[in-house]
Amino acid sequence: MIKLILSIPGRGEAELPLSDGVYRAGSADTSHIQLPYPGISHQHCLLTVSGSTLTIEDTNSSNGTFLDGRRLPPGPADFPPGSCAVIGNLSFTRPAEKTGSGSIPETKEKPVEQPAPAPAAPVTAPAPRPVFGKPSSTRPESTPVLSVTGIPAEARPLVQEIKKRAHTELLKRLNLKRLAMSGNATESVLAQKAAQAIHEILSDLTIPLPDGVPVQKIERELYHEAIGLGPLEDLIAMPEITEIMVNGPDQVYVEHKGVLYRTDAAFADNHQVLAAIERIVSPLGRRIDESSPMVDARLKDGSRVNAIIPPLSLVGPTITIRKFSKTPLQVSDLIRFGSISQEIADFLNVCVKLRKNIIISGGTGSGKTTLLNILSGFLPNRERIVTIEDAAELQLRQEHVVRLESRPANIEGKGEISIRDLVKNSLRMRPDRIVIGECRGGEALDMLQAMNTGHDGSLTTIHANSPRDALARLETLVLMAGFDLPLRAIREQVASAIALIVQINREKDGSRKVTCVSEITKMEGDIITMQDLFVYRQDGWTPDGKMTGRYVPTGSVPTFMDEIRRAGLDLDISIFTPPRESARREGGRLA
Repeated sequence: MIKLILSIPGRGEAELPLSDGVYRAGSADTSHIQLPYPGISHQHCLLTVSGSTLTIEDTNSSNGTFLDGRRLPPGPADFPPGSCAVIGNLSFTRPAEKTGSGSIPETKEKPVEQPAPAPAAPVTAPAPRPVFGKPSSTRPESTPVLSVTGIPAEARPLVQEIKKRAHTELLKRLNLKRLAMSGNATESVLAQKAAQAIHEILSDLTIPLPDGVPVQKIERELYHEAIGLGPLEDLIAMPEITEIMVNGPDQVYVEHKGVLYRTDAAFADNHQVLAAIERIVSPLGRRIDESSPMVDARLKDGSRVNAIIPPLSLVGPTITIRKFSKTPLQVSDLIRFGSISQEIADFLNVCVKLRKNIIISGGTGSGKTTLLNILSGFLPNRERIVTIEDAAELQLRQEHVVRLESRPANIEGKGEISIRDLVKNSLRMRPDRIVIGECRGGEALDMLQAMNTGHDGSLTTIHANSPRDALARLETLVLMAGFDLPLRAIREQVASAIALIVQINREKDGSRKVTCVSEITKMEGDIITMQDLFVYRQDGWTPDGKMTGRYVPTGSVPTFMDEIRRAGLDLDISIFTPPRESARREGGRLA
């Protein structure tokens, strides 16, 4: 922390405490130190604080900046203790530091030498590896820090200022957007031109780099911001990160194994965040602006993206990315993670092949889409499968797959194609199976009708906290179709259409687990009856805070066991026997 004394004629003095960072002083509203007085230019000078070092630089002001009576030449100059800087009629004085004996030391710190320009282009620079750190404070609720860039927090403000200047210069020298839209430059040519221009700009840099920050790191960040997604590029490339959350330019969070981390990555400003959003949505034919400030999109690898910008977002442009693995998870992976048991997986495999309609129920981020993708992998390769999603993210490996994606309205509010429209259209496409990414509106009625009229074996997901809640939500979604149907009629449709509800939850330790597999049996009066086939029972917690438990059958046997036998599918009925009863059978003492 450095303190300056600001003297204003006729108004006295004011103390300015300055922490590490870069401060613009001038009469403009965008100045960090706003001085609306005669003789002060809009952007008059720049004060840079790094530890106990203070530099001052004139930014092409009309009246100049003076330090100890001498007009400053271009470039930063050391502002030592005991010196006085004058801009217009105002003055900044840095008080002298007194020693224990009362004498004033006159030592001056050596100027920081600028690192030599590196010949390596940012394209070939190795991606950083994440370093998971402890919480940034002693409070137990503080968020752990994930070091991605390796740039110290105290050096980030100066790095951001350098990047802003370099990016402005890059736009002057190279109009990448125009080159990309002209079609005359390939992606590799654009990358080469951007890397070369960035290297030249940083080689001519007049602001000294912070200690411990090599120029290659800044080159890499600038390169990604120029033609990529900025700091998101490195995070997307890290397979261990499952979710990325951007809350404005300076707050980038990630999720790793169910734990939330704050990273040291940051965008230069709001414009860079908006540029990253536009690069995501533009290839998909979607847009984001003040008239349409929300958008759902996807990345090339199928990762789901949601973006929302001001005026709806008060913290700046916000991006949420749900990452998908480049190699889709298999059922063996879920068994290894403890998210499902082998017996449940075998049973669901048989149910899919038996053409039973299945709903996957769970909360936000519980893994519904991942489980849906795995269950879809059980579908026979010889059938015609139609998938319907808001943002296409399912990764089916079968040969005969038709992927449909909804479309939002255009700038005139026309041209919207909803999930319900696609469900209706899919019925004319001769589908053997219909897979709906998520059922969240009036398409629930069309889905139930399709399941009841020859399209057995369909799969979908729904937001609910339990199988019983899933039925209640399904009734609500059917009513959203706009038809005043009797409640009993809706429940009869549900009971005849849906065979199984698989509940998956995200637990407190961040793990995802299938907590219940329930079968819809029949109607009793106006109530849909269900029976749990498998449940997850928690035993306790490990010393490192992980949940322990086991999957157990309830003893109930599916009502369609005869269908399984007639179909010739291999399923051992003993998997439905509770552990205690199973042990008695093995000992020959079945009561």
